[in-house]
Amino acid sequence: MAPAPPDLPAPTADRAPRTPARPRRPTGPPPGPLPAGGDRLTEDELTSLAFLILFAGYENTVHLIGNAVLALLDRPDLLRRLRDEPERVAAAVDEFARHDGPAPLAIRRFPREDVAIGGVTVPAGETVLLSLASANRDPRRFPEADRLDPFRGHSGHLALGHGFHYCLGAPLARMETEIALTALLERLPGLALAVPRDELRWRPSIRARGLISLPVIC
Repeated sequence: MAPAPPDLPAPTADRAPRTPARPRRPTGPPPGPLPAGGDRLTEDELTSLAFLILFAGYENTVHLIGNAVLALLDRPDLLRRLRDEPERVAAAVDEFARHDGPAPLAIRRFPREDVAIGGVTVPAGETVLLSLASANRDPRRFPEADRLDPFRGHSGHLALGHGFHYCLGAPLARMETEIALTALLERLPGLALAVPRDELRWRPSIRARGLISLPVIC
């Protein structure tokens, strides 16, 4: 089996080979004939799937919620307004994602041929990293882009991708974040940071924008 990516926890990769070795008894009729030789995921595909579920399906939402809570704690007036007007939380989720999203960079791209962008030639096969964080602070698209404003009245951000690469789990991520923020605002009226702001620690990663922990008092 190929080694796991450097930032993929070893236990995740170690479990991948065991998954296809334990077939379960089918509980219903097969969905259709299998291609010759069967249709099974390879070990590399299983590792990739586990990586996708863990990091895209779980970790990104965790960081989005954490970043949003910190943004509210930094802005008591906004926190009070959303607590008083919980119907606005759903629209605010998109602004939290735009302003301080959990994924600063898009997945890697590899041009199939030389591409000229802004006067710079990107050779075929070269790794290209697209900055979602930069695009989401573009002042040509978002007036006062550095200001968090959940009441802008429009979104159009790229925190969840776009077009062919738009996140399949976007509706779930929005729903989870809305539910979490609404519950926190409703149930924890005394919500506040439990440590000085400058003691908060961020994950040392270019892939993820999220806190290592967010100590609070209720």
